[in-house]
Amino acid sequence: MSNKKIILVRHGESLWNKENRFTGWTDVDLTEKGVEEAIEAGKLLKSEGFHFTIAYTSVLKRTIKTANLILDQMDLDWIPVLKTWRLNEKHYGILQGLNKTETAERFGEEQVMKWRRSYDIPAEAIASDNPRSPYLDVRYKDVPKVYLPLTESLKDNVERTLPYWKEVIFPSLIQHEQILVVAHGNSLRGIIKYLKDIPDDEIVSLNMPTGISYVFEFDDDMKLVKDYFLGDKEKIKELMDAVANQGKKS
Repeated sequence: MSNKKIILVRHGESLWNKENRFTGWTDVDLTEKGVEEAIEAGKLLKSEGFHFTIAYTSVLKRTIKTANLILDQMDLDWIPVLKTWRLNEKHYGILQGLNKTETAERFGEEQVMKWRRSYDIPAEAIASDNPRSPYLDVRYKDVPKVYLPLTESLKDNVERTLPYWKEVIFPSLIQHEQILVVAHGNSLRGIIKYLKDIPDDEIVSLNMPTGISYVFEFDDDMKLVKDYFLGDKEKIKELMDAVANQGKKS
């Protein structure tokens, strides 16, 4: 009997990924390259024999479009796609919209790296009446404000994401053999940290490239038995290194 599988995919390249900006909860679209990454991910998943019966995304268009493009390549447009704010990217507070290289030059690489990659140090919060505040965004109107962040550390992000993973996504493996989850670099970090029991100080150095599928296989007792990236290992390593270098001075 084949193992049950959950496939984690970081959305394709977004406009602000391309411009090396902190994106967070800002709803930024895919670039042409991001569209191609999603299409290629779908083709690879189909060629490897994957077949999903349910998918999960954040409520941000870069994950929704990536999931739709993947499923279209697999002729699975018809399956349910559940969207949740709990899978949103880490909220970067006042850094959202700023270029990472310029931010490093302004605040110093060390400080920016703390904001980006320390486990429990968030950037300064945006004001609740800031135009980019989730308090003012209609898609969060039914979410109690106490849950809506104005900034987050990775620790905060993990604590937001994991309840949905534990209560909704993972239990759905009981009725679904293969599940697709399209989310963001940091929300996926939280899931991977939990699944692989990665220490706080090590998870910050895990870099998820855009458009790459990360497969997790579980046995009949729902225990993790295997995890691996789909695709060329050398190319994936290059992509991971590129993500790691984003917050450095030019």
